Formats: sequence, structure tokens, C-alpha cells
Amino acid sequence: MTDSRHALIIANDRYTDQGLKKLRAPAQDAAALEKVLHDPQIGDFEVEVVHNASADVMRRRIQGFFNDRRRADTLLLHFSCHGLKSESGELYFAASDTEPPLLAATAVPSQFVRSCMSVTRAGRSVLFLDCCYGGAFSRGSSSVRASGDVNVLESFAKDEPVSGRGWAVITASDSMEYAFEGSTLADDSSPPRPSVFTHAVVEGLETGEADLDADGKVSLDDLYEYVYRQVREQNPHQTPKKAAELHGELHLAHSRRGRIKIVAVPSPPSLQTALSSEEFLTRQGAVLELQKRLQHTELPVAEGARQHLEEVARNDIQQIAVMASDALGMIRLAPSPDHLDFGVMAKGSAPRKQSVTMHGPPLARHCVAQPRQSWLRVDPTGSGLEVHVDTATEGRLSGDIVLKGVADESVIHVEAEVAAPAPGPGGTGPRPGTSNGPTEPSHGEGDKQHTVVIGPPGTPPRPRKPPETTAPTRPTDRRAPALAGAALALAVASIGTLMLAMQRAVTAVVERGEEGVHGTIEENVREYGALTPLIVCLVTGAVALVVGAVARHDLGTRREHYTRQAASSTHTLTSIAKGLAIPALVLAVLAGVAYLVGSRHW
Repeated sequence: MTDSRHALIIANDRYTDQGLKKLRAPAQDAAALEKVLHDPQIGDFEVEVVHNASADVMRRRIQGFFNDRRRADTLLLHFSCHGLKSESGELYFAASDTEPPLLAATAVPSQFVRSCMSVTRAGRSVLFLDCCYGGAFSRGSSSVRASGDVNVLESFAKDEPVSGRGWAVITASDSMEYAFEGSTLADDSSPPRPSVFTHAVVEGLETGEADLDADGKVSLDDLYEYVYRQVREQNPHQTPKKAAELHGELHLAHSRRGRIKIVAVPSPPSLQTALSSEEFLTRQGAVLELQKRLQHTELPVAEGARQHLEEVARNDIQQIAVMASDALGMIRLAPSPDHLDFGVMAKGSAPRKQSVTMHGPPLARHCVAQPRQSWLRVDPTGSGLEVHVDTATEGRLSGDIVLKGVADESVIHVEAEVAAPAPGPGGTGPRPGTSNGPTEPSHGEGDKQHTVVIGPPGTPPRPRKPPETTAPTRPTDRRAPALAGAALALAVASIGTLMLAMQRAVTAVVERGEEGVHGTIEENVREYGALTPLIVCLVTGAVALVVGAVARHDLGTRREHYTRQAASSTHTLTSIAKGLAIPALVLAVLAGVAYLVGSRHW
């Protein structure tokens, strides 16, 4: 992921002009997209939503969104509104106060958006256009029909962005979907429909299904391919399109999919030949051999046998297909127990732990555990996994841990009740085994998840944390901001020592010029001590860059330990430190080279 990620969602579904159709989808689209983009476990974007704004407000928000950015920033702008094409062929985005006969004055031209994208300092900018397009209202005719393509991408690809910066545009459709007849839309009679495009974007990111290569991240290409398939399946007449100028992959989100990927080792050629034999007994013997390989401790070997058995179960005669299916049943996920009840626990108490054993051969034990609620914690062990419950939230808790293997899924259901701590003598607080009344469950679709990979037998368990540290870490760590502050201090010191070195060097050069043929520049430099601060500048500048890199790395790998303010401070401080240290190092190196070259001749 990049250092800083920002999203602006513009959604307009209410228009002052009676000729523009009211849209049902934008408000729903904006809420769903904001949720998935803002989720730290998925998009981790800072999200701003502009709903039913005027054209003036839209222009201000768009330009402000692209201004004052850094090279490390990734920007995502999403439009959900009407798109109108003028009679001259220019594309406009409709605002709440748009008047179709006055597009230039009351709508936002696509060229304005493209201009903002072209001049931003952000390293990468992505534009999503979920618009239904129509031809402009014509005052010269009582019935003007628009047809053909809008050519949206041409409006954005004709101007090259600033050199070195990447951009991409994805549009939900590129064809005219309606036209004006008189002062109203030609298809006003049809009811408004939810957006297939944005729904596919949200679903792909939220479920992780858009992670097509299963690498744990959803790239722009992954998302486009996923959305393209989904949209075409639901509406063959709608074709999403993409234009991009990017260097390297752009990862838009983390994947919740958590699929198991094992590179299979194919079974021996002799065994594959036996599987295609005409002899029934030969094929039967091959299935029995695959069954043995399915239990192999080396997972790639077992995965190769599994893939061959699945092919047999699909294609061979019933008797052998049943044998193959029975063999595959050996690697189904079999957690024991599959239901955990922690009973009543005092709020804030040390979490209790319960163990779950994974049965079956190594391939059956190798799976991914995904808690669906934020209060669930899972740690792998040598024989399965260990589950504990965060007691910070009071109330009745009910949730699931989803186990995903190479061939199937399983669920472990978890229940608990967190009650207020028992009061002192004479109090009336709850006792173990009692309830303080019904409370709202603290789970839902928006809760964060973490993924744990459970290895095969022989995989060493992760080191256990001491009991006092098993509670979930609160985002209060100060390490990264402290390192960023130290990096900035070192960078400032580097600049200071560089200025001191330059001052002494100038004094030494002036005095050397006054001495004529007597002495050397080396004697003057040593006399005024110009080399020492120059060396200190080089050392402090290099250390500043290293410390800043360590701060960013710690923030990236332990992001859940930091608040958004701490993360923002770290990014700001390290960026300033880098901006000071690099010029200082360059000037110091040039000064050193000039000294080494000039001292031989002067």
C-alpha cells in the first residue's frame, strides 16, 4: 500500500431541473463505497462524500481534492450522477443545480476534472465514473434523440499527465442510455435502478472476490476484470471500459478472501497414465495410490493428488468416481469442537482461551482462519488453533470463525457474555452464571477481521504471549512518530552542519587567495576545520534517511498499533526529513568532490 490514500465520492440523485431524472442509486452507492474504502482492513482510505452539491461546490471540492498532494499519495475520485454530452461533443457531469440548456455554466466539464488530475502532485490518481449518459437538451427541436457512444475515455486520455505520475479512468458504460424529448428525459417512464457497476466494486472489495490472483491484494487490474465480468453477466448491453497510464501495479485494497494457494506437484507420469487406462482395475489401483499421496506430509504432493482425484470424481464411471469422492472426503475441514461457549466473563478481565483441534491429514489441517467479529482472537497451535475473546465490550457476544481450506470451508461458532465487574461486599452486581439483562450484540458486517494461517502437523506454533499481553493491542504506540521526530531532528542537524561547513570553506578559500603562491588549500581547510562539519553532515543526513525509513516500515507493518493522527504525523515528519536530508547529502557530496579535485591544483 502507498503512504497516503484519499477518496472523494460525488453522488447526485436530486436535481432542481425537472427535466433531469431522479436517480435512486447514488445515495446507496456512496454509503456502501464509503464504508468499504474507509475500512482499515480493506481500502484504508480517508474518504469524503459530497452529496447533491451545486456545480460551484463540486468544482471547489474537486480542485481542493487534487491540490496540495505529495508524490506518495494515491487519490480516488468517484462520480455517481448524470453525464451529459453537449451538442458540441463535450462531456459534463450534472450537479444538483444543472440546467441542461446551460451546461457550460451549471455543470462540471470533464475537461476540468482532467485538468485537475493532470496538475496534481499525487503519484497516482484513479477516476471511477458510474454515470448514465445522455445527449444535451436542444432548444432548436422539440425532440432530439441521442445515440451512439459517449467516448468518455477520449475526454480524459487526450491530455498527458505530468511526467512520471500515473492515472487511470474506469467508466461503468460508454454508450448513450437516454436522450431528451422536449424538456424531459426520453426514458422517464422507466423506474430508476440500483447501480450494477458500483455494487460490483463494493462486493468485490468487501468479499475479496476481486483478488483474482489470490495474492492478498486487490489491484486496479484485478478490480476492473472482476467488475467487467459482473456487469456483463447482469447487463450484456453495458460494457465497462478502462484507460490507464501506470508504472507498476496499483493496489487499491487488501483482500479478505484469504484463499489457500498451494503450488501442486503433479503425480508421476506412470500414475497419470494409469488413470487414463482402459482397464478398470488399473484405474482403481491408481485411485488408491492417489489416496495415499493425498495424506503426504509435503503439501504440494498432496495438492497434486487432490487435483487428480477431483478430475476422476468428475469424469470417470460411477464406481471409480465414488472411490475418488470418498478419498477427497478425508481432507474436509474437521475442527473439534466446532462450537465454543466461554460463558460469563467480567468486563476487562484476562481473556479465557479454548483450543480447537484440526483432524485429518496435513492437507486437511492447512487452512486459513478468519474471525468475522473484532472481539474474536485466533492463534495457531501445533494441533490446530487457540481462540480467546476480548472482554472490552460488555454484552452478549455471538460470532463465527470461518476456516477456509484448499477444497472447502467450515465454521466455528463462538458465544460468550461479558458482564460488568462484580462490586464489593454488599453490592448487587452480576455474579458468574447470571446475566445483567439483554444487550446488543457487538458484531456485524463492518467489524474488522484478521487472518491466521494454520499449518500442517510439524509446523511449530507461534510463541505464546504472556497472559498480561494477550488482550488486543490498543492503537497507542508512539514508536513510529518518535522515530519520525528523530529523523527530522537529524535532517535539521545535517542542514546546520552543512551550512557551517560551507561557511568555513568559504573563509578558507578567501584566505588561500590572499596568500598567493604560499601554502595550500588543504592547510587553510584544516585550519578552519571545514571538513569535520562536512563529515558530520554526511553521517547525520544518511542516518536521518535510515531512521525515517524504519519509522515508515514500522507504521506499515504494525498499522493497527497507531491512531490515524499518529500515522499522519509520521508521514508528515518523515517527508519533511527526507526533503531536508537528501539535498543536504547531495550538496555535501558535491562539496567533498570539489575539495578532492581542487586541492591538487591549489
